[in-house]
Formats: sequence, C-alpha cells, structure tokens
Amino acid sequence: MQSFLQETSKPDHQINLAKAALIYAKYEYPKLKIQDYLTNLDRIAEKIRYKLSQKSYPLKVIKTINQHLFQELGFRGNTKDYYDPNNSYLNQVIDQKIGIPITLSVIYLEIAKRLDFPMVGIGMPGHFIIRPEFENVGIFVDVFNQGEILFKEDCEIKLQEIYQQSVTLEEHFLTPVSNQQILGRMLTNLKYIYLNRQEYPKMLRIIELLLQLFPNHPMELRDRGLLYYQLRQWEKATRDLQLYLSILPTAEDAATIRQLLQQMR
Repeated sequence: MQSFLQETSKPDHQINLAKAALIYAKYEYPKLKIQDYLTNLDRIAEKIRYKLSQKSYPLKVIKTINQHLFQELGFRGNTKDYYDPNNSYLNQVIDQKIGIPITLSVIYLEIAKRLDFPMVGIGMPGHFIIRPEFENVGIFVDVFNQGEILFKEDCEIKLQEIYQQSVTLEEHFLTPVSNQQILGRMLTNLKYIYLNRQEYPKMLRIIELLLQLFPNHPMELRDRGLLYYQLRQWEKATRDLQLYLSILPTAEDAATIRQLLQQMR
C-alpha cells in the first residue's frame, strides 16, 4: 500500500486529495480498494461532463454537478449523527452518500478537478465550503447543504447561525486552504471524535498521521505525549513532552507539562 507520507510529501498541488484520504481510510478499513473509489469518482465526473456543453459558464457547471450529486445520486449532509467517525472516511461517505461538510467537499473538489473546473476549499471557522478558483468569482458552494450557492454576505450569516451570536466575517476566513490543510482538518475531526469516545489507540493512529503531515507540530507532539501518558507508556510520553517543551518552552501549559514529567521520573 502506498504510504500516506509518500502521497502527502509531494508539492501541495500534486497531492491527490481523494487518494490521500482513501490511504488513511485504509488503516481503518484494510479491505478498502483505493483504485475502485478513484474510478468511481472518474465515472461520476464523466456522467456530469456528458451533460455539460463545451462552453458552460461557472454557475451552469455548479448547478449541473449539484443536480447529479444531490438529486440523482442522493448525497447529503449527515445532520442526525454529525460526529459519526464514518463521516470522516471518504470510502464510507462515497458508499453511504452521507457525510460532513469537509468530506462532501472533497468529493465535489475531486469531481470538479476531473471536469477541468478548478475549485478550492475554504476553511471557515466551524464550517467548510468551496468556491471556483477564478479571480473575483464572488460565489461559494455549501456542499453540506445540497450545493447551496452563497455570496460573501451569506457566509457571514452562516457563521452567525453556527455560533448563535453576532460574528464579523474576517477576510482571512475566506482564504483558500491547501490540500495538506484539508487533510489536516479531516484528521483533526477524527482525532477529537476518538478522544470523546475514549478510543485511544485509534486516536494515536490519527495523531501519527497528523505528524506525518506536519512533522514536529508542537500541539500534536504534546497530545501524543499526553496520550502515551494515558496509555502508561512513560518513555514515549517523556520523549514527546520534552520535545514539546523544547519547541515551546514558554507555552501556557509548560508548568503543567513539567510537573507531569517530574511525576514520570
């Protein structure tokens, strides 16, 4: 099996987003056949291409993708069990046709790429949307809500609905994110789901993948160290927590981490 590290070490624009997501899914679903799912995405894109004229304008392309994905195939957002870990595994989202904003967006992005219609991910706080990669295009797509087309003002309203309070839409909220950042956000979702479920071995595997994406990321080192501590693997916990302190010696929790290290000694 091609490793996650091998795929994600490429220059960002060369990372195959769907393939990388399926590689990490294979750790949870060992019988998963990655190429079958990539071929499935090819077929979906080909059916949509057949419906498009050669001179389709952006809104027409989006509406055609929406019609095929959401009306014909029945993809939808999982509003009933948002924190089901399967929502973060691309194979399950493709099979069950249900997911969370970011995984549904990855499917949409991959289909758009196959249609030579470049789109980018937008990692707003608390929500993930996408937009065509054209300058001053002015529209966004909320894949979780059946491909709803949004304008900038709608994005601010969406944030206020999520946080149930007045929120000012800052410009950087709408900055496109990289493929690495998308994968990192997907894995981080899984990390906290497994934390809440106290499924520590699975959480540890996800942190390992995050550290392949972002080597020596201090927060991931700290969390892995704390997880090793929880699992009573003192030597590994000590190594990670010491490295964390060497990177962030004045971190807010530095005193607590030093006290923990002292206890393990």
